[in-house]
Parts: sequence; C-alpha cells; structure tokens
Amino acid sequence: MNLHFATSYRFLSAILPFICIIVFTAQHAFAQNDDDILVVDSSIVIMNASILDREGRHVSGLKKEEFSIFENGVKQEIEFFAAEETPFAAVILLDTSGSMGQQISVARAAAIRFLDGLRTDDQAAIYRFDSKVALVQDFSNSRDVMETIFDLRSYGMTVLNDAIFKAAEALQDRPEPRKAIIVLSDGADTMSGRSADAALKAALAVNAVIYTVDMASPNLSAKDRMSAAASLRRFAERSGGTFIESPGGARLREAFERIVNELGTQYTLGFSPKNNNRDGKWRSLELRISRPGLTIRTRKGYHAEKAR
Repeated sequence: MNLHFATSYRFLSAILPFICIIVFTAQHAFAQNDDDILVVDSSIVIMNASILDREGRHVSGLKKEEFSIFENGVKQEIEFFAAEETPFAAVILLDTSGSMGQQISVARAAAIRFLDGLRTDDQAAIYRFDSKVALVQDFSNSRDVMETIFDLRSYGMTVLNDAIFKAAEALQDRPEPRKAIIVLSDGADTMSGRSADAALKAALAVNAVIYTVDMASPNLSAKDRMSAAASLRRFAERSGGTFIESPGGARLREAFERIVNELGTQYTLGFSPKNNNRDGKWRSLELRISRPGLTIRTRKGYHAEKAR
C-alpha cells in the first residue's frame, strides 16, 4: 500500500460520516432557481484551512487545541480535526471568451503549468468557457494535455459565474478529500445565467476552494483592470483561496507550486453549529489559532440549510 493511498484511506475513514451528510445535501440542492442552490446542511460544517508563516510557508504540527472556530461570533465545539497529507481534485476553468484575445495563449500555458505540479494521486479536469461551458479534458492524474487544448480560440461572451457553478457540479461526487477550482480569466462576466453569489454558494457547498488568476490584458486601463479583478478577488477571498495578479513566468510557476502544496497539506476541521435554525441565511465563520504570527486562509462563511 503506497503512502498516498494509506494516508487517504485513514483520512476518508475518519471524515466519511461528515462527507456523507454534505454530499446528500448537495445532490438535492442543484435547483434551477438562482436563489435556491447548493446550500450546506447546517448539521455539520467542514472547514479546510491553509496555515502559513510570515514567509508564506505551510505550518505543520498544529494541534486541535490550538484552533478555535466562531460562527457569527459564537464559539463552536470542534468535533473533527485532521492534518493529513491527502490528494485533491481540481477543475481548471480556462476563459476562451472574445475579451481574452491573445491572452488565451498565456492562460493555456498557465493551465499546463498547473498540471505539471500534480502529484501521483491528484486529479484535475479542464473546462473552457465563453458563451457556454464545455469540457476539454476529464479528470485524470496525467500531466499531459489533449491536443484539442491547442485549438482553442477566443470568441463569444463570458459566462464566468456559470463556469464556477459547473465546476462545483463536477466536483460534487469526487472522492478526494479536498477540492479546488482554478480560474484563469480576465474576470469580466457578461452573460451568465447565474449570479456571482450563486456561483460562490455552489463552490462553498461542495467545500471547494477557489483560486483565481487575473488574465486581463496589460493594455486595459487601470480602472478596467481593477473592475475585472474585483470579481476574481472576491471569489478567492470568500472561499479561502488566493488571487494571483499579473501572472507570468517564475511568479506564476511559484504560485501554482504553493497551491498544490496547500491543497495537499491543509488542516480540516468540522463542527456542528449551535445555531440549528434552518433559515438559509449566510453565517460568517472565523478560525483562530493561539500561536501568534500565522496567516489563516479558509472559507469566510456558508449558507445554512433552508427549511422546505
């Protein structure tokens, strides 16, 4: 039995009761109504957290007793804690809309760089999006890409929100303990049927972290770049991911290396909310650590289950 498999087995054995609750809820929450989608069952909440030191390096060896979770300011009891190295599943979203122009070649290269960092048991799929969302390459642990990715051209409108929602659907039934959505886009949604809030809800409901890379053309005005980046930054910050600005060369390579490392070495915590009202409302989350000088990245909250 290899190390990755053995570690994953122990992790899944411990967390399985929690995952079953979340998957059951998600399967019944993919509705067509933008106001009623992919909410999390409020009987259990899972938080995946990246803990970094001042140099941005992962901090290992933290104990359950060093963490505290607060929901809407109320301290919760941590019922599950794990700090295992585990495989992840990721969906790469490649923006091929008309606004991308020549940047599509840079985005394609970025997607290939991310695949280069996959470990043996990690899985990744690639979707493109313009006026619609389409699968380019299904989940696999291969670092190679299909030839069709080199045929992609920029055209049409931008359905960024719909693409993130689709990625959440694709990750819904994945067995990997940790999940991520990697967005390579100029950030300007122009045609989605779903709102940004609906897309974020979908990602949070399947416990996916969103990492966004700003692919906006350097020829855009500072105002337009700021506006386009705002949406990407929000998706990343609210889900516990990171926003990568001005991609290119070594910086992008290093960023993807950090993402792969983070996803494999995150801390996972679970709790049953003291507030058991099924009101569908947003509940803010705060994770604290008693050890000083550390940076915490995790989801900022979730939508409680709504009574039907």
